[in-house]
Amino acid sequence: MSILETHALRRSFGALAAVKGLTMPLFFASNAIYPIAIMPGWLQVISHINPLTYEVDALRALMLAQGTSSFGLGVDFAVLIAATTVLVVVAAGNLYPRVAI
Repeated sequence: MSILETHALRRSFGALAAVKGLTMPLFFASNAIYPIAIMPGWLQVISHINPLTYEVDALRALMLAQGTSSFGLGVDFAVLIAATTVLVVVAAGNLYPRVAI
């Protein structure tokens, strides 16, 4: 996502502000700080759409002793691969519009 924003803005200061303006809400809307169960209902919906939630879930399961995944590692990796694929296709289309995919 950061590459797309930087390409669209073409200025480093504006790009930095835009990247922070996108990544910070994604971070706070994930389960990185507090569990999804205690979030308000509307934020739970956003958290389940947010790919960072699945990344944090997989990292906790893999890195902590006796860590477990809330969604299952298969779901975590499937969501991360899907999100990465979508963002790469969008970035490729925006950065290289003359190249056919």
